[in-house]
Amino acid sequence: MDKEMTDIEAPTTNGAASDILQKRNRPVTLKFEDVVCRIKSKKQGLSSIWKKGNKEEEKIILKGVSGIIEPGEVLAMLGPSGSGKTTLLTALGGRLGSGKLQGTITYNGQKFSNSMKRNTGFVTQDDVLYPHLTVTETLVFTALLRLPNSFSKQEKILQAESVITQLGLTNCKDSIIGNTLLRGVSGGERKRVSIGQEMLVNPSLLFLDEPTSGLDSTTAQRIVSCLWELANKGKTVVMTIHQPSSRLYYMFHKVLLLSEGSSVYFGKGSEAIKYFSNVGFFPAVAMNPADFLLDLANGVYSDESTEDHGLVKSKLKSEYTKHIEPQLKEMLHSRGDSGQSHQQDNKHHQDTEFGRWPTTWSQQLCVLLRRGVKERRHESFSALRICQILIVAIICGLLWYKSDISHLQDQVGLLFFIVGFWGFVPLFHAIFTFPQEIMMLQKERSSGTYRLSSYFISRMVGDLPMELVLPTIFLIITYWMASLKPNLLSFFFTLLSLLFTVLVSQGLGLALGASLMDQKTATTLGSVIMLSFMLAAGFYVQKVPKFIAWIKYLSISHYTFKLFLGSQYGVRDTYPCSEGHQCLVADFPSIKQIGIGLKGEMLAALALGIMLVGYRLLAYLALMRIGVTKKLG
Repeated sequence: MDKEMTDIEAPTTNGAASDILQKRNRPVTLKFEDVVCRIKSKKQGLSSIWKKGNKEEEKIILKGVSGIIEPGEVLAMLGPSGSGKTTLLTALGGRLGSGKLQGTITYNGQKFSNSMKRNTGFVTQDDVLYPHLTVTETLVFTALLRLPNSFSKQEKILQAESVITQLGLTNCKDSIIGNTLLRGVSGGERKRVSIGQEMLVNPSLLFLDEPTSGLDSTTAQRIVSCLWELANKGKTVVMTIHQPSSRLYYMFHKVLLLSEGSSVYFGKGSEAIKYFSNVGFFPAVAMNPADFLLDLANGVYSDESTEDHGLVKSKLKSEYTKHIEPQLKEMLHSRGDSGQSHQQDNKHHQDTEFGRWPTTWSQQLCVLLRRGVKERRHESFSALRICQILIVAIICGLLWYKSDISHLQDQVGLLFFIVGFWGFVPLFHAIFTFPQEIMMLQKERSSGTYRLSSYFISRMVGDLPMELVLPTIFLIITYWMASLKPNLLSFFFTLLSLLFTVLVSQGLGLALGASLMDQKTATTLGSVIMLSFMLAAGFYVQKVPKFIAWIKYLSISHYTFKLFLGSQYGVRDTYPCSEGHQCLVADFPSIKQIGIGLKGEMLAALALGIMLVGYRLLAYLALMRIGVTKKLG
């Protein structure tokens, strides 16, 4: 990957790559007519628990919204918070479940399809990016994943370089993205990187949710100017925007004004003030047209406190139905679709070129693996985590320093502490994996970037070296300081048992995190489960009542403890139990309950092997259940 980052700096052109993308993507005319969106929600609160037959409430988010956007146009959707802007944008971008929608949405006269998904860019309001990757690395990895195999590896890198230049990111291309805790590029540069990820595939249709949110006016102007230039090249650009400045407003070719899910204006941005003046709403003073439109959408026209806001909204909707809607409906039915004659051929070409995915499974795995290792190595090998492990290892070594078999209880206690410590550490670390990455996973999966299976396997493989190095260092320090069985074979058997339990505990954490997707809840539940496993493992309580003894058969700690004991003691080993007497280690109370012997150790290893696979399978199924594996189209 480092070679790739060096290669990208070579001063070469990517005209061939751009030509391929240009031929592959046709201009798109987007039409939407009478779009209605309903969601169902149950009443919340304690009172609803006691009510029988509690029915779901239906809320209408969009109420028959229509419009048309053609190539070369920028449509800005304005409206107060809760007016339905983001919902409409999500619906037009093909990211809203069809069961929630009514009405017609067409792209060059066709319904949303796999090929249209490949031809569409969608920039969310929040910039979902990896903080430790540089701007160049972020765009190169995205290019390697999203561009089809008709591009060579070098052409994909050159396409990323072209986007960096086009968006004015050259000065910060080697800077990390950063986040609230890690200093990186500025907010405007971060937003341009998000836009750049979508521009890599040269989309004909680009959706953006609040692209100027949180940016200063100069940076916002630069972002919208870039989008205006894209539209000028034949792209269709649709965005939601909350309160643009007047400079930004006059860059919009069309404006859709929403109020409580209904349209109150659709047409040219430059003609909005004239329209509202004609229907009786004049701006009292010279002001930003966007501010005036937002006031009207909120039902505010005059400064009088007695003003009936509901009446203002009702009149606006009535005037829209009377003056704009008939002309818009006529335009929707009469206006031809740009590029419609090429749509079927283009769809066939794209489906043939991509298959169902832009790259093969193995390519996705390799790219995701390299990207994951580059990003997560900073967290896995953070100074804080390394210090934590080293300090605990040294304290254990000092507390159990040169503890030989004559102090058998102390040695058994050390073994069980290691079992408990390395049950909790990987569990808690793994619990945060999917809740922290779910937004990135949903963003990339909704764009059809890669298969869930390739992502999942890359996570499992990439975590192996990073998760196993620290327990190895821990055991090397503790084992020899505590004078456990001074035998290399015994040490390696103990190490393998430790690494085995780390992977199993990690699998449990992955399953909990993926199933609950709530870090606090998953951490609490994980603590309860692991404590139950430890209590039932056979060290603290030797005589467990039969009605609850079954827990030990599910306990990671029980099987790991058995393997640890087997690595240190044989069936015929003895220890000084009293002055001048030797007793069998197998009869020692803390060991007798667990049992030592080859058969028991093999069964313990088999049980942990089943858990190793089973927990990860549960995690994978949980990711499928939350809907990140929706089929394309």
